[in-house]
Amino acid sequence: MSPAENGAPGGAAPWLTLVGIGEDGLDGLTPIARRAVEEAGRIFGGARHAELVAALGKSVTPWPSPFEAGAGMLLAGRGTPTVVLASGDPMWFGVGATLARVLAPHEMLVLPAPSSLSLAAARLGWPLQETETLSLHGRPLDLLRGVLFPGARILCLTSGVAAADEISDLLVDEGYGASRITVLEHLGGPRERVLAAMAESWRGPVAALNVIAIEAQAVANTPLRARVPGLADDAFRHDGKITKREIRAVTLARLMPVPGALLWDIGAGSGAVAIEWLRAAPRSQAIGLEPDDARRATARANAAALGVPQLDLRAASAPDGLADLPPPDAIFFGGGLTAPGALEAALAALKPGGRLVANAVTLESEAVLAAAHARHGGELARIAISRAGPVGGMTGWRPLMPVTQWSFILP
Repeated sequence: MSPAENGAPGGAAPWLTLVGIGEDGLDGLTPIARRAVEEAGRIFGGARHAELVAALGKSVTPWPSPFEAGAGMLLAGRGTPTVVLASGDPMWFGVGATLARVLAPHEMLVLPAPSSLSLAAARLGWPLQETETLSLHGRPLDLLRGVLFPGARILCLTSGVAAADEISDLLVDEGYGASRITVLEHLGGPRERVLAAMAESWRGPVAALNVIAIEAQAVANTPLRARVPGLADDAFRHDGKITKREIRAVTLARLMPVPGALLWDIGAGSGAVAIEWLRAAPRSQAIGLEPDDARRATARANAAALGVPQLDLRAASAPDGLADLPPPDAIFFGGGLTAPGALEAALAALKPGGRLVANAVTLESEAVLAAAHARHGGELARIAISRAGPVGGMTGWRPLMPVTQWSFILP
């Protein structure tokens, strides 16, 4: 594709080239990638990348820390032919994803090499479209908890010699100690090595450059945690302030989590609704407002335990705590409905097509929802749940508090 076909103004060529490079170094570069490196006025990359192209006699500027700071260095020399060296495919958990947020597509030419995840799948014979892929490089290990289920095949991009030990310990903690883990080191290079063992018996360091493959196998009585909303109440720590399982499932159905969408959870309590939102859709985001310190700490622990440590919890309440938050795709009111102006402030922030769901169990909160329904429309429902429980030596129905729910979609 020519620069003009790629949308570059006036047919100008991209000034930045992202070159994916594997463990095989220069030998693995295509002719166009090698020429880009040879002709570059500036080259950025890591220490390992500098070693791989050392034979060309080119100087490589180390990519700064924090990682995002490198974008400023690149933009300072905008227009100068520049190469950024990256491991494997720059657009797959790589530097390309970061740079794509600040540069127009016509400014970049991306020349990928096979990613380490692709190489791992090839070695194992795993179809990538049927495999969970996860980057734990510089990210919380708790993310792994969110993708575990019996029979799952998971490829983890990791870093550090202790990665296999840490992942094994987590699997045992989650009831998946019977899982087989395979560590694939230095894929695609002369030092490639493959090690395998059961998680419960794994011990010992591995090379810092590795991919870890997991064939998830749960031991007996390990609870199944589906991604469909409606986890059991005892999956969460809570002090009683929790949206109960059945109500939570209905609530999430109305909130409609989709990939990349942002939820405001107002009166987050144990964090149950926000956590299930994050588990239900990849790349989704959630901000939980909870003024109580103890409940916020509990919600944070629940989020980590259920594989969504990215939950953003804030010591605030509506309406004051809504100022300066990014516009939401969905809003849930689990509390705080009677605070003056809270509901209207939330509605004013909602994106077009956004969803708002509010649950009430008190007469005062119900009055707020009835008034909102009269002004704005939407749907008003009464949800009553009963659970079977012991009555003497027999079984009877024990009703939960009925919930009044208002749901609204902004046109």
